[in-house]
Amino acid sequence: MGDEGGRATTVSHGDRPPATVGSMAANSALADVRTALEAERNDLVSQLVGLGGATAGDHYDANFADSSQVTAERGEAEALAGRLRETLVDVERALGKLGDGTYGLCERCTEPIGEARLEAMPSARRCMTCASRR
Repeated sequence: MGDEGGRATTVSHGDRPPATVGSMAANSALADVRTALEAERNDLVSQLVGLGGATAGDHYDANFADSSQVTAERGEAEALAGRLRETLVDVERALGKLGDGTYGLCERCTEPIGEARLEAMPSARRCMTCASRR
């Protein structure tokens, strides 16, 4: 995922001096990241749409004998939908950062996020140091 010379590439951050993000900033690598994030976004949206009926409760019979089971299943579906929405927000934020040139920078300390972390979790918002301080 790097450029052929092994050189670090810079990303502009508005009025701040550019920060070195390393090989992750190579155009082809960023295009791959964008493609992966867009695919993840589409998958998350599809999953949320699929859960839409489960959280609405419109497929449960009002006279169903075991209403506690229905309530439990509905609660599980709503919890899953909540986690999917949170992940979707992170993915959309990462896509926005790709667009404004701040992708790969920690939101807390503004230092570059490690390449291995970004490869494992492309929507990471914090470097490992800041993420461990949570």
